[in-house]
Amino acid sequence: MNPNQSLYDNLGGAEGLHRLVEVFYSKVQLHPQLSPLFPEDITPVLEKQYQFLSQFFGGPALFSQEHGHPMMRARHMHIPISPERAEEWLDCMKQALEETGVAEPLRSVVLSRLSGPAHHFVNMPQE
Repeated sequence: MNPNQSLYDNLGGAEGLHRLVEVFYSKVQLHPQLSPLFPEDITPVLEKQYQFLSQFFGGPALFSQEHGHPMMRARHMHIPISPERAEEWLDCMKQALEETGVAEPLRSVVLSRLSGPAHHFVNMPQE
């Protein structure tokens, strides 16, 4: 991990982030608790996730340019997100980071950075 570069650049820029998002959603789509939360055609979700993570990790502000202010909690309020689902989401991301070859300490930094938003989106009690 190069501390002088953004997380976006450390993850390999556009190419690395696209690969991470693709591997991540392949895990989400197979997850019994998470897959029902997503549409059958996952393509638009992949693109929005890529746009958001690009911006969130210090790359181009693609999400805001196309969709306005992220307001991610409000955008996720219609999805039932429990603390368990937040953890399952993070576990899928951990697996994707490992599978795409993201090494420590970058892997832990990325998961730590995503942990706050993942838990911020929780909108229902424990299951």
